[in-house]
Amino acid sequence: MKKFKLIILLCLGLISLAAAEDLRLDIMWSNDVHGGIDRAKATFMNPQFPPQLGGGASAATLIKHVRSLSGSKRDNLLFDIGDFFQGRPVGTVTKGVAVMDYMNKIGYDAMTIGNHEYDINESDLIKTLKMAKFPVLSSNIVERSTGKIPEYLKPYTIIEKMGARIGVLGMTTTDTEKMSFPENIKNIDFLPEKEEVAKWVRHLRQVEKVDIVIVIGHAGLPYDVEATYLSRYDNKGNPIPQERYAAWGYDAQEIAREVEGIDLFIGGHMHRGVPKPWIDPVTQTMVIQGYAYGSNLGWIILTIDPETKTISGYESPAVREGSMITLFEDQFIPDEEIGATINAQVAIAEKGMDEIIGSAGVYLSRTNVDAQSLMGNTICDAMRAEVNADFSFLNLGGVRADIPSGPVNYRNVFDVMPFDNMVVSFKCTGEFLRKIIETRVVGSRHGLVVSGANVVYSKKRPDMDRVTSLKVGGQTWDPKKIYTCTTTDFLMQGNAGLTLLTQVPEADITYHQINLRDAIVHYFKNNSPVRTKIDDRWKRDDNSKPSAEMLP
Repeated sequence: MKKFKLIILLCLGLISLAAAEDLRLDIMWSNDVHGGIDRAKATFMNPQFPPQLGGGASAATLIKHVRSLSGSKRDNLLFDIGDFFQGRPVGTVTKGVAVMDYMNKIGYDAMTIGNHEYDINESDLIKTLKMAKFPVLSSNIVERSTGKIPEYLKPYTIIEKMGARIGVLGMTTTDTEKMSFPENIKNIDFLPEKEEVAKWVRHLRQVEKVDIVIVIGHAGLPYDVEATYLSRYDNKGNPIPQERYAAWGYDAQEIAREVEGIDLFIGGHMHRGVPKPWIDPVTQTMVIQGYAYGSNLGWIILTIDPETKTISGYESPAVREGSMITLFEDQFIPDEEIGATINAQVAIAEKGMDEIIGSAGVYLSRTNVDAQSLMGNTICDAMRAEVNADFSFLNLGGVRADIPSGPVNYRNVFDVMPFDNMVVSFKCTGEFLRKIIETRVVGSRHGLVVSGANVVYSKKRPDMDRVTSLKVGGQTWDPKKIYTCTTTDFLMQGNAGLTLLTQVPEADITYHQINLRDAIVHYFKNNSPVRTKIDDRWKRDDNSKPSAEMLP
């Protein structure tokens, strides 16, 4: 294996002599690939001198290596945990066809559905999913008309490896309902994750008589795993009575704790890798998840008792990276055949994307500080300029990449805004405008990216009365004045918690038929070099008092 510079070391010191004859099952997975099967620079590691990632071709090299280890007492499985295509040009432009073609060629065993699969119309999605030469799983998506699982999905599949029956159950976060265009999900419902997973796990154990249950679920662990667990459960694992934030679905930690019978939960959705699995202290369910955009391949080795066919433990394949193997191109030399196929697809999808459209005078980071980021501010400035609005806004999670200082091309803009969101404007009163802002600072929310306004708010004040000062266009906010606001069609349809936008009368809405990416391109063409600043458009001040116009 001379092509590997990374030395793969099994953690043999963790294996007892008594378990020496255990069977081994190599579980590999990808999650939140978002079309990232092509080569890419690892700017998240070093923005100035990013190492080269090999994408799907490097993943293929590692996958083939792992499969070469198989024998009578060792075998392997390969899964995808959803959000597989929408994000990079080769995925978005082809509506997932290029990514599905890659997954077929390398031989995935199963995949589940993520929320971003429904960024496109369901009929187009079905065409792509029907290409799959492996089962596409989700146990909690049903047809609205019949209550049955759609014909393009299965709740589970059963795979036999080394004499063990392995039940693989799919699950999709119910967050999808709040993150998708209503038109795209009009024919389906998303049933509660916890109840459906519990039901199907029982079915697999009691009816199908499987030995091992693996859930591939598009949901992830909380960022602070330990602290969150202690805030949810007591020392016996019982839920601590508290008001649950009902706007979002159950995450992987909650399902692992509250659903019995799961051996391994492979998650995603959070874009945050976990080098070693979180193991619930009560159910002993292991939960693990990877990073996003095809930057790594997940790999964990389950040890299986040959007599009982139950899991006896796990091994991490790498000393430093644990189960998160970063796909550095110089460590995993890209597979020539897979690489050639991907490169051909990329060339078609990215035609014209290297054309220079302007320049950035500063590094435009998407990192949010008090509801501002240089990249987010730039996007909102671009929207406002495009339609000459008084006020523009965007959800904090709507910005997907940075733009380095220097020349800017179409590819940079696509990376920032990979989704086909359209620019929409609407007329509303100042009082309604204030409600938009207030809605995004209730509870633990942290605001919106905005342009054209100066907002001061206090978290010590009651929900929906936290804004203490508001100016629009540099002028004192007027609750009765009619303002022109602009945002995306995604938010106008009530997503990201802004359901009040669905109250805006159609007569007051203008659909400009302008893609937000195009608005950003226009802004760079007209304003380069772009030198956006963090300014006074947004400020949290818990000691602030309402100004006169904000009082009832």
